[in-house]
Amino acid sequence: MSNGYPPNESQAESSEFYFQYRIRNNRTGLLGDIASLLGMLGFNITKLANVSDESRGFLLQTQQPDSAGLLRTIVDSLQDVEVVALRKPTLRDRIALRHGKYVERADEEMRTYRFVRDELGVLVDFVGELLKRPGRQVIGMRGQPRVGKTESIVAASVYANKRWTFVSSTLLRQTMLKELPDEQFFSDRFVYIIDGAVTALRGGEDHWRVVDDVLGMPAPIVIEHPDIFVKHTRYDWSLFDMVVELRREPNEVIQYEAYEEEAARWHE
Repeated sequence: MSNGYPPNESQAESSEFYFQYRIRNNRTGLLGDIASLLGMLGFNITKLANVSDESRGFLLQTQQPDSAGLLRTIVDSLQDVEVVALRKPTLRDRIALRHGKYVERADEEMRTYRFVRDELGVLVDFVGELLKRPGRQVIGMRGQPRVGKTESIVAASVYANKRWTFVSSTLLRQTMLKELPDEQFFSDRFVYIIDGAVTALRGGEDHWRVVDDVLGMPAPIVIEHPDIFVKHTRYDWSLFDMVVELRREPNEVIQYEAYEEEAARWHE
């Protein structure tokens, strides 16, 4: 209940900012000078990390959000650094601070993010944070067979403290649910995993009733092989909130010839 007085500094809500600068001249004492500037402007540094060879990122809190504009003005006047970002923190910002590396965005329009196997820890954290979000979201997981897609999704589900269920899969044996075992499975406490190739190429009417029900649920859903799923079903790319790619190495080409040959035989 309000006491009729304006909130004092201790009662004011803190605002959070992500601040990143590129180093032009890495002179001795530069970090200390920036930290002192932040302190004088009323910012508390809650996390600090190198997010590339030339850039440092900060997670800041302040009860004086108007100071952000002043911070940008002052840093813009400095010769040794250049402002890269000063904004409300995004998931990519938080992951970069945690792992010291930015998640690569491969396609802005499709919201596609790219990882290699050496970055599985980053991938699990990134997808796990997405799976924590409330409500329905559909994530496509693109990659060659046996690159680690399913294992990464399961690990991300554990990270998000959610259970998972395979609507379709080839992880241990080919699985295609023809009914959900219990009403409790219709819950946002679960992550629903669909192998888009198995469902698109092998799914019968009973299985598709389950898939349609799952895709209408307010819960996180991950579809492996989204390209095949879109090509051979009535769903299009508007179904997906984002796509994640996993490769063994940066230049690996994701190919679907074997799946396409199977699709041709299946539809003959």
